[in-house]
Amino acid sequence: MHRNDPVASVVLATINARYHHAAFGLRYLLANMGSLSDQTKIMEFTISQSPEEVCDALLGVNPQLIGFGVYIWNTRQTQAVILLLRARAPQIKILLGGPEVSYEPNEQTVVKLADCVVAGEADAVIEPVVRAMLEGRTVSEALKAPVPPSFSSLNLPYHLYTDTDVKQRTLYVEASRGCPFKCEFCLSSLEVPVRGPDLSLFLDEMAKLVAR
Repeated sequence: MHRNDPVASVVLATINARYHHAAFGLRYLLANMGSLSDQTKIMEFTISQSPEEVCDALLGVNPQLIGFGVYIWNTRQTQAVILLLRARAPQIKILLGGPEVSYEPNEQTVVKLADCVVAGEADAVIEPVVRAMLEGRTVSEALKAPVPPSFSSLNLPYHLYTDTDVKQRTLYVEASRGCPFKCEFCLSSLEVPVRGPDLSLFLDEMAKLVAR
């Protein structure tokens, strides 16, 4: 990403472990941004990039709000990037989500640097959360800790994989959410019951993806 990238009011960003991992969660969020989708873009980085490089790229599109997907492998790097953003562009709103900040958020330094944190599945609430933040309104507690949505209420994200993604990267698909078991070591055990998309719609999307 360079400074001549098109501007975007909202950036959905994450730092992947490697380039070939396409950020599936960001695509789900973008697919459900509603009327804000046209002013939203995805920006993906890798842990091999420096915080300064990531920060420069993000500032290059002049966003009003940046949402970060935080995972166990990128927490330290994400925190470093946010610290730079706070120093260089304190007016930018910072939104956090992802598994690493969804549990015990009050104990994490990266959370204290953010304007808002959504714990759990943000797909169905991303648009009203972002809209409230852009308009300077308080985000309700219900939106910060949303009830897991049914698949029937969500737009599927597979059309958002680019031709480059299809050609060069590992693509992720999702046939269900949740788990019927309650293994104490696994975060998926907290998501009960198992939920799945409409099967015919899902298979149609898979056929389109395979055809590409």
